Formats: sequence, structure tokens, C-alpha cells
Amino acid sequence: MSNTRNFFVHSHALCESANIGKDTRVWAFAHILPGAILGSECNVCDNVFIENDVIIGDRVTIKCGVQVWDGITIEDDVFIGPNATFTNDLFPRSKVYPQTFAWTIIRKGASLGANCTILPGLTIGINAMIGAGAVVTRSIPPNAIVVGNPAKIIGYVDAKPATVGTEPQQNLGQEGVIGTSVHGVTLHGMKEVADIRGSLSAGEFERSVPFKCERYFLVYDVPTAETRGEHAHRVCHQFLVAVKGSVHVVADDGVNREEFVLDSPNKGIHLPPMTWGIQYRYSQDAVLMVFASHYYDADDYIRNYDEFKSLVKSVD
Repeated sequence: MSNTRNFFVHSHALCESANIGKDTRVWAFAHILPGAILGSECNVCDNVFIENDVIIGDRVTIKCGVQVWDGITIEDDVFIGPNATFTNDLFPRSKVYPQTFAWTIIRKGASLGANCTILPGLTIGINAMIGAGAVVTRSIPPNAIVVGNPAKIIGYVDAKPATVGTEPQQNLGQEGVIGTSVHGVTLHGMKEVADIRGSLSAGEFERSVPFKCERYFLVYDVPTAETRGEHAHRVCHQFLVAVKGSVHVVADDGVNREEFVLDSPNKGIHLPPMTWGIQYRYSQDAVLMVFASHYYDADDYIRNYDEFKSLVKSVD
């Protein structure tokens, strides 16, 4: 074994790149080509191959049997499990090379399980978790947990299941409103009247719905694999009610993240401005009604989770 500069290379590894960060370790039978860039404190395990046009951040772990091809960027603190497979060409042919390879980005903190496959040109979001053996065919949003072939979202990292408001309306308190662990987010029990003729659920704006409404929209016929939302608003309030079926709602204030199930027309959730909202796991018959405090304004949307987190910090 030998030390090379301020990083370690095993005597049975071939490291042709000089762009290796401090305290990175390269183990036996790994091969790193000259153009690759690796950050500090990385761990490159046995039988890893890293091509030229590759950028790898700090504190990245790449387990045995992984090949990192041209066109792949791996940000800080990513974990890549054994035999995870990257691809960079959707239509590969022997001896036929594209002018440029599709660019794949693995964002900071993400984890890729053993034997998963990542198709080219995708982004795996911050802190996302890819299950073992998953085949990822589309970009994955921040914090999402995906499994299967093709990979589907089954949950969100650190999204605590709601511990209140999950039973009938009496658990919502005398006023029909309860707070949550997410700043400003509240669950609401709506007035319900039921008799032999059927049931009626009602709400009043600026009372049971805590703002004046200027717009509404309905979301329906959503395939169960799809995720909607994935954004925050700068000034707009929203109030969500599943008028039919069920929908899972994740609310995130940049610090706390909680998951709620809307499964009754007499249950609503208020998402105030600067709340990152996600809706997923729609039942086949789900109809989600959303009331909004403002008319549609594209500039009011924050669609990048990094930007959202930065804005939250700047307000604090």
C-alpha cells in the first residue's frame, strides 16, 4: 500500500487523476481515469470504475462494483450502494457514440440502494432515497423514497405521520382546528350534516376556511404513481379538501415535515405561504379541491427546494 499526496490509493488500484481531494480513499482494483474530479473524504471501494467526465463532491461513498460513466455529477454526502448502475445513453449501439452524453445529477445527501439502475439525463433530488433494485426512469424530487420497476414514490424522508386529525372529526378539537408540527399548517374539521337524504359538508371563507378565496381548482384522474405539488407559494394561502377518495399531503416548513391523509370531505388542511406542499398517493377515485387566496401568478411559485430552504433561512 502507498500514500499519494494527501489521499490514499491502494497498491492494487489505478488512479490516473490528480484531482482527488484530501483524505479520500481509493481501494483495491478501483480505476479512476485522468479527467475525473473527486472531492475530499470520499470512499471509493473495490472494483469501482470512474470515467473522465465525472465530478464527485465531498464525503461521497461508492460501494463495490459501481461504474460512474461520463456525464455524471455526484454532489456532497451521497451514498451509492454496491452494484448500483448508471447509464448515459438511452439508445446505445456498439461502436456508435453520441456527440454528448446525457447529464445525470445526484444531488447532495441522496442514497442509492444496491443494484438500482438510474437511466440517463435524470436528477435525483436532495436527500432522496432510492430503494435496492429500483429502476429509476424519471427524475426524483427532493426527499422522496422510491422503490420498484419503474420506481414509484412510496413516501418522503423524515415525513412524520400525522398523530392528530386521523380519526373522525371529534379529534379536531372543539373549534374544529388543530395545529401541527409544521409552522402555520392546521387541520380543520368542516361542518357536516347527515340524514336519511344524504350528507352535506360546508365551510365559510374567513371562518372555517381561514382566508378570503379568489380562486379554486380541482385535481382528479391522477394516476396513482404521480406526485403533484412539489412547490411553495410566496404569498398565497391554500386550503385542501379531498371531496372524494383519498390523497396524502406532505407539508414542509424547511425544518419539520409531516404527512397527512385527506380521506373525507369534512376534513381540510391549511397550507400558509412559505410551506412546501406535496400531494401524492391519490386513490383511483380521488378528487382534490383546492381553494387559493390569490389569483394565479406564476411568480408566486417557488419550485426549487434549494431556493425554498434559502428563503426560509433568510426570513428566520
